[in-house]
Amino acid sequence: MSHLARRWLQFALIVAGVLVFDQVTKRLIVEGLRVGETRRLIPALSPFFQITYSQNTGASFGFLPQAGDLFLLIALVVVIGMFIFYPRIPAEARITRLATAMICGGALGNALDRIEYGHVVDFIHYQIPGVISNVSNLADHAIVLGVILIFIESWLLERRKNQPKPESEPRHEAETNL
Repeated sequence: MSHLARRWLQFALIVAGVLVFDQVTKRLIVEGLRVGETRRLIPALSPFFQITYSQNTGASFGFLPQAGDLFLLIALVVVIGMFIFYPRIPAEARITRLATAMICGGALGNALDRIEYGHVVDFIHYQIPGVISNVSNLADHAIVLGVILIFIESWLLERRKNQPKPESEPRHEAETNL
């Protein structure tokens, strides 16, 4: 198998893995909870983490709740852009390839929700009482983690590129004066 074919196979497997895991967990939530119902999986963590079934028609944090079709279109454009971008990722940017596939899998997971349900199924409920409360899903986490990984690897590769390269053999002062 060629190197390029192996890269595309890895990409497809990661996208499929994220998509399947996301859709299976969402199906369990839709079939097991009513909208707004909460389950506390780990009682000691319940003030900070729980499972709450929520329907999100907008973007993150419920922003623009009437723009679901727009976000579906944006998700599809992002996935197409990632497919175009993917072959251009340098060979040394392995984490960026992984992250790109994670972003695609997450975007497709939320797009499928919009097509199937008319909204995104959210259920991972994090909160800091009195400060913030957020309900998201595994697709959202894959997207956010993917973006963070791309930024980190980009920063590391840029940093490595800007470091002075060590000379292969140390020069003696007498040799430099010749």
